[in-house]
Amino acid sequence: MDPDELIPPNLKNDSNEESRDAAVNVIRSKLDALYKNEPDAKAEAEEVASLGKLHLSKHQRYMKELTDSGKNTAEIQTEWHEYYQKLSETEKHEVWQEFYHEQAQEKKRNEQAKQTEEAQQKREQAAPAHASTRQRRNTHHKPHMAASTINAYRFKKSHHVKSLLFGIGMGLTVVFILLFGFFNERFIVPFIRPNQNVSATPIIVDPNSTGPVGPESKIIIPKINVEAPVVYDVKTIEEKDVQEGLERGVVHYATTPNPGEGGNSVIFGHSSGNILNKGKYKFAFILLRSLEVNDTFIVQKDGKRYVYKIYNEYVTSPTDFSVLGPTDRDSTMTLITCDPPGTSSNRLIIQAEQIFPDPAANAKSSAPKGNIGQPDELPSNSISLWQRLVNWF
Repeated sequence: MDPDELIPPNLKNDSNEESRDAAVNVIRSKLDALYKNEPDAKAEAEEVASLGKLHLSKHQRYMKELTDSGKNTAEIQTEWHEYYQKLSETEKHEVWQEFYHEQAQEKKRNEQAKQTEEAQQKREQAAPAHASTRQRRNTHHKPHMAASTINAYRFKKSHHVKSLLFGIGMGLTVVFILLFGFFNERFIVPFIRPNQNVSATPIIVDPNSTGPVGPESKIIIPKINVEAPVVYDVKTIEEKDVQEGLERGVVHYATTPNPGEGGNSVIFGHSSGNILNKGKYKFAFILLRSLEVNDTFIVQKDGKRYVYKIYNEYVTSPTDFSVLGPTDRDSTMTLITCDPPGTSSNRLIIQAEQIFPDPAANAKSSAPKGNIGQPDELPSNSISLWQRLVNWF
């Protein structure tokens, strides 16, 4: 474009040549500033890519050749700059006019796409479900739908799928945590070993030893590596009191004789329990079923050692109170726990007779006499968190 063409008519006819030259210089400087830099090569390339081959101008064809050449962005930018600088002012003006035109067209297409999408959403909200489905199907097949609308639809669909999967995953996680928290005694029983919860080292004890015995009361079962305190201060047979005692070890049943006395002394111990419950002896008797006839175990009380040999074992119901009564032997010890581990449906009974010291020297039973009542069933494993929650309500 010639700067003389832009001179106002009043200056063209001005006889003062100095004024005309000044006007020309001002206009030329403005044009130079306007067209000094070419349109951004990346933006130009994107516009060319959206046009058909038959609608390209000379400048656009040159840009397409550059983008198809496989050159990197920096090389394309450099060559485009050199090309632009060689153009005349008129051709530079053409480049910018083409650039502005395509920018306007792109803006118009985006606005039309947005209006189309908004109209579609309004129709879907107002129309019945089947009409909405038909509208989405028709829209999907429109060949002139804008690329931005299609991409937005795909993004929303992908976003909804991810949200659904995330929600399902979180729901399953919460369910797993609740089930494990309430019923973990059923899941972890096969992996429990008493020596991990009761004793830190393997137990090797000579049952015939006459050496000194400590003051603490405890039961030692070498075969299954059990060493646990025996609790004697539970003076009632109420289930609540027995359960509190079982948090501190295994419990001597209050209505039966003590070790070293004639009769049938009875000890209860847990075979499982919820890992969130209090007490570290909830698995003390979990391997009691591994004991066999002729196996031995030791009970220590008041600085004395009592050794017992197993002669009988069986499973019975929780209401079989005969296991608390006299046996066919003079001085015995009965071990009781729930069976199978993780449930409270049955009771495992281990009966053993005293072999050391000589039971003939045992004192008479100090167990309370008379009717002190009887619970509904023999003591059981500790209640689960679910049972605690139900009882709380």
